[in-house]
Amino acid sequence: MSGLSSWKKVLLLCAFSAASAIGSPAQNFGTLVSFNGTNGALPDSSLVQGIDGNLYGTTYNGGAYGYGTVFKITAGGALTTLYSFCAQNLPCPNGYGPGGLVIAFDGNFYGTTAGGRTATGGGASSGRGTVFKITAGGNLTTLHSFGGTDGSVPSAPLVQPPSGGVFYGTTNEGGISGYCTRPLGVGCGTVFKITGAGQLTTLHNFCAQTGCSDGYGPSGLVLALDGNFYGTTSNGGAYGYGTVFKITSGGNLTTLHSFDRSDGEIPNGMVQAPGGNFFGPAEDGGIYGNGTVFQITAAGQLTTLHSFCVQNTLPCPDGSSPFGLLQATDGIFYGATGSGGTSSACGVGGCGTIFQVRKVGTLTTLHNFHSTDGDFPRAGLVQATNGFFYGTTAYGGTSANCSGGCGTVFRLGMALGPFVQTLPTSGPVGTHVTILGNNLTGTTGVTFNGTLATFTVVSSTEIRATVPAGAITGTIKVTTPHGTLTSNVNFRVT
Repeated sequence: MSGLSSWKKVLLLCAFSAASAIGSPAQNFGTLVSFNGTNGALPDSSLVQGIDGNLYGTTYNGGAYGYGTVFKITAGGALTTLYSFCAQNLPCPNGYGPGGLVIAFDGNFYGTTAGGRTATGGGASSGRGTVFKITAGGNLTTLHSFGGTDGSVPSAPLVQPPSGGVFYGTTNEGGISGYCTRPLGVGCGTVFKITGAGQLTTLHNFCAQTGCSDGYGPSGLVLALDGNFYGTTSNGGAYGYGTVFKITSGGNLTTLHSFDRSDGEIPNGMVQAPGGNFFGPAEDGGIYGNGTVFQITAAGQLTTLHSFCVQNTLPCPDGSSPFGLLQATDGIFYGATGSGGTSSACGVGGCGTIFQVRKVGTLTTLHNFHSTDGDFPRAGLVQATNGFFYGTTAYGGTSANCSGGCGTVFRLGMALGPFVQTLPTSGPVGTHVTILGNNLTGTTGVTFNGTLATFTVVSSTEIRATVPAGAITGTIKVTTPHGTLTSNVNFRVT
């Protein structure tokens, strides 16, 4: 697996030693793509829906040069490789090892690579990573090459505030702290902002003091309803097992919670529910040492909703090592575990599961992977506007070109109906809003919480509307010949 950084190799190998699980299969599960190396390998990031209704994602390895790809996949499973990284060979000025994508308000995708640099980027010859923009047609532009002191190994998706024009993100390593000795050099990670033109500002350097009470090794950010960003670090804090933090757009960071292993270890991202609380997984720790799902308030009060391997016996019927949470249109949270399951095809650790968990902590296993349909999912799911869930597994599938399989893209149906989503999700009266959906041709009306809006149907998957005078925060409804579609989240009129 060329291009795989040493820190990621360690995480992958450790995950396979976790316990396996038992669960019931989902009613509607299907493998859409089994990667074969040439078209990509090791897809370990979440997918994102484009304006055209297709899904876009990345593979960490594989492609024409072996260092990762950006791909497009239709709802039916037709895959197109849009870009293969490292055409120029090391140090790969266009980057290598891409992470997750975000769709911006301009309709383009923005992302990061864990390695690669320009000739003037500084740092080790293996590269410190990049930020890039790529169009739906595959035209890629490198916006920034990290040099170490401004960050290193970015891997989490970027976040774009409703104001647009700037993105916020994290680097897993790098920065000016010397307390961490990590692969590719020193540094404990950063929070940064970057403009669409590539001007980067470091907002916070983690572990600026001995003991790393503010944590180190940050994962992705979530933009909260209060306008601040919230995130997690995989290590550090008061007890060394990771933290939850809040950071303002100006860089003022507050540590909200330090994990003590009994309530989780290695938290890996969060999602905010409409009520204001945050929900997330921790890959390890908890009562049984196999990970947790937690809830935390904006003030830092944490509640463990579920500790995996609750039966406290191998092979962990409820899974092990959870990754990523998504709150779906039914209000329930969905995620995956990197190991566990009923299959022995992936060894004693199992191949992983898909689960749902309710706010009260009730967990249900929806699918157990068994290698040929995927192995080791380590990214969250996405719910497309057709109502289906889509996700990736880092390994598994039917190709023998990669040891353990090259990875898959899968689809899960839970009988949830179609909906619409907006870019952005908030703004004042007069804001131009892109509405994404399916079968939008012939739309006769768009309302913002009941107030009629002017709109233009651009295609069957895109409507452009303007926030009307008198509109207040609430759902967007789109009236089509096939019925009325409602937005998955409230549009906030600011």
